[in-house]
Amino acid sequence: MTPEGRDTSGQAPSNISISRARDYFTVPAPIKRIFDQFPLVTYPPNDLPQRSSSSRSGNRLFVFTDAAGARHEKPSFNPQCLKWQAYLKFVGIDFEIVSSNNHASPSGALPFLLPALPISNNAPIPSSKLQKWAIEQVHCEEEQQLDLRFEVYASLLDHRLRNAWLYTLYLNRENFSYVARRLYVNPSTSNPLVRAALATQLQQAARDELLKSCQFIDVSALEAEADDAFEALSTLLGSNEHFFGRSTPGLFDASVFAYTHLILDEGMGWKWNRLAELLQKHTNLVQHRERLLKFF
Repeated sequence: MTPEGRDTSGQAPSNISISRARDYFTVPAPIKRIFDQFPLVTYPPNDLPQRSSSSRSGNRLFVFTDAAGARHEKPSFNPQCLKWQAYLKFVGIDFEIVSSNNHASPSGALPFLLPALPISNNAPIPSSKLQKWAIEQVHCEEEQQLDLRFEVYASLLDHRLRNAWLYTLYLNRENFSYVARRLYVNPSTSNPLVRAALATQLQQAARDELLKSCQFIDVSALEAEADDAFEALSTLLGSNEHFFGRSTPGLFDASVFAYTHLILDEGMGWKWNRLAELLQKHTNLVQHRERLLKFF
């Protein structure tokens, strides 16, 4: 039978055949009466994870963190979340940290922000629009992105350091068991089967991401690329306190801090940390991380 309602011979089906087919798929009357008592209901989408508008008095940034980290406004253990958490602090925007996960995010990814003064019917602000929103709030300028070198050095973070991070956290067996499971898997559910499935998904996602740029995962190559990235960043920073000669930290400083802090943070519980060994060769990057940590 084709989509046009004819069989392959080109003849239209008989009325008898149509009648038999209709009878075959008709729900028996007794069963239909039962289901008629329980009509289908389409429920509205889940509300955003927030308190009532009357109880919310400030900006709220939803990030990966635990309850204690949220209470004490500690740095997030996720680089993408920490980047924006740090940037908002650097430009002087007050906000409250809320522990969350990707499933609670309207865009499917963290972080996102619910502003104290709602815009567009209380629409959340995804990370892709956080910088624009922040600049509008405090009327700051991001000179770093005006530098022609910004995109070149940003690619070091988005590719070389990120790839090394993915391997270190998710594909190194010890780190995944003692760090990733504790931070991402165990808080999500107490069901051991669901935990096992989630762990497999996380590792496979990291593996797929790394295989986008190579045919197989070469750990030594990842380490070498991370080493080169640290060397380039150290040269770029030089003797300055902040990147690109800024008097105050900007978006690029926040992007670098998001990795250097977590790599050097003993609270992460690393069991194997080759990245820390490579980073500690560059004193100015370590000092840069220590200066920015004071904001927290």
